[in-house]
Amino acid sequence: MGVLLLMLLFSALCGVYSDQGNIEILMDNVLVLRVPHGDDRREYVPLTCGGAYQNQPVFWKKNGMELSPPLQGNHVKVLVEEMDAGNYTCHLGPHGEYLNHTVILVQLDPDNRTVILVEKSPAEGHIHCSTPNYKGAFHCTWKRTQYRSNAAVLLVKAERHLEKIACVLDADGSGVHCQVLSCPYKEEQHRIYLTVYIHSYSRLEAYTKVFYLRDIVRPEELSDLRLSDGKVFTWSYPDSWETPRTYYGLQFQVKLVHHGHSCDSEEHIVHNITEDTKYEVTVKHKKYVFCVRAQDKYTNGPWSHWNQCGVNKQHAVC
Repeated sequence: MGVLLLMLLFSALCGVYSDQGNIEILMDNVLVLRVPHGDDRREYVPLTCGGAYQNQPVFWKKNGMELSPPLQGNHVKVLVEEMDAGNYTCHLGPHGEYLNHTVILVQLDPDNRTVILVEKSPAEGHIHCSTPNYKGAFHCTWKRTQYRSNAAVLLVKAERHLEKIACVLDADGSGVHCQVLSCPYKEEQHRIYLTVYIHSYSRLEAYTKVFYLRDIVRPEELSDLRLSDGKVFTWSYPDSWETPRTYYGLQFQVKLVHHGHSCDSEEHIVHNITEDTKYEVTVKHKKYVFCVRAQDKYTNGPWSHWNQCGVNKQHAVC
């Protein structure tokens, strides 16, 4: 019965909204009204409770409150002004049982996307995505602006070419884990499209990130960093990195910075790039910080986080 009701509602929605170019069905029971960016925004939106209630005494509420004047009928129109939309529920009689609902959200057209999420950088946009290897699992994160901290994610869509990508939203709604079903040895031919629909009250914004998996591969921190013989540092590939190493090669950035400085310091003593998993220090400094991080040498993608050892004479703390 529930499936039949949903099919009737969906068919009714499609019939009502087919000639409304600025209204679209985002998902079951959710309509998006696209309005021009301006000061005076008023739009009538048609609603239906469902084909099963054609001859029933249908009454409507908005956000749980009765409308004034009362709104009744299976097919109605509601006036949306500015961002004042909401959840419209239909009931059997003015105080009767709940029958159905439609959430109306408003999206500015064009979508300026300046309210809900923080832009990480002009190059990266609002969404940051990363993965430690080529196995197909990746994680994307975003940050809400200060005054929209309670904004909720409504829908996440991810796909590549004809493939739908399964994603699971993080518990705090600030990220998503996704899994691409693909062979890691196969060359990528198509980008991944990730779209996050997030709303604050009635305002909806959609953020899209487009990328190849190889663009976001960031190796995890290196393993087993140690100092031998007082001058030779050695390390291993991350445990999560792909094998064989000859096919999935890494290159390493080595830096020596002054004692007390961070690995991101531009005042370095030594700076070098190597493909070896060892490095001999030849400087005469007694106190310094040894830093090393990794990058896929074939894609020049993101660098891993730094591994470091603090050295005082021949004693190292890694």
